[in-house]
Amino acid sequence: MSSDSPSNIAVKIESLAYAYGDRQALCELSLEILSGEIFCLLGPNGSGKTTLFRLLSTLASLQTGSVSVMENDLADDAHAIRRLLGVVFQSPSLDRKLTVLENLRHQAAMYGLGKSVTAERIDEATRRLGIDDRLHDRVETLSGGLSRRVELAKCMLHNPSILLLDEPSTGLDPAARSDLWSYLRLLQSELGTTVLMTTHLLEEADRSDRVGILHEGNLVALGEPNTLRAELGSDVVSIQCDNPSEVIDQLQTNWQLASRQLDGIVRLEETVSAELLSDVMQSLSGQVDNISVGRPTLEDVFIHHTGHQFWHDVEVVQ
Repeated sequence: MSSDSPSNIAVKIESLAYAYGDRQALCELSLEILSGEIFCLLGPNGSGKTTLFRLLSTLASLQTGSVSVMENDLADDAHAIRRLLGVVFQSPSLDRKLTVLENLRHQAAMYGLGKSVTAERIDEATRRLGIDDRLHDRVETLSGGLSRRVELAKCMLHNPSILLLDEPSTGLDPAARSDLWSYLRLLQSELGTTVLMTTHLLEEADRSDRVGILHEGNLVALGEPNTLRAELGSDVVSIQCDNPSEVIDQLQTNWQLASRQLDGIVRLEETVSAELLSDVMQSLSGQVDNISVGRPTLEDVFIHHTGHQFWHDVEVVQ
């Protein structure tokens, strides 16, 4: 996909900043999301994902910067933007005492859909999601995966151009997560729906077309998952030892290898050949407890750009 044409940009964010008092949740964030792509905002708790989601879904007002959705400015056209969006929140929004059909009819009425259009849209959405046989079941009797499908059907009734999903896999087992992704790809291929989701699950972000990695309100990496991993080289080498500082000095002095210490583990910052790694292992054998070599992951990308583990204690600023 190319971002050369403005019409190919579904969401444009420029110099977006947001603070809760003296706590900065977003820091001069700029980002473009392309029409028809599945885009993941990946970050641990406190990275700013929820704040950005609230702004994009028009639940919070802009403080600094600008956001446009399908060329509608958020500051001036929030009402028009809401009609373009289908939103699935992390917390369930279904009435558990009502049936699936009653929940869907209520949503259609909120968007002013006529009776015949409502029936057609409900039939289409529930068949796509495989829940057309559960229309008369109360939501409280459904599994987490089935409830999430109803949430998706509900937000798609008005045929939104952009689907916003906040941590959509929360509470879902692996099979339900797989079903969710199958449906998102179906929406993408058949309707050209743009999907923007927040997630703290590395494996979920790996399935997206592009991923933006957030850390303490900053966008630290952006691109296709494979491209971001490839930028780190072919392998990631981690060395467990009792004296990380000494090992780091030896790596630099003897082999001119850059490395860093992270939670007591030495991580090489550059690609190392098998021959050189063998030499390093032999020379450090008496000082090293374990050396592991693995393909780069999105967590490695996060570590490379932040110097932190993906899961670390932070003061939560959503």
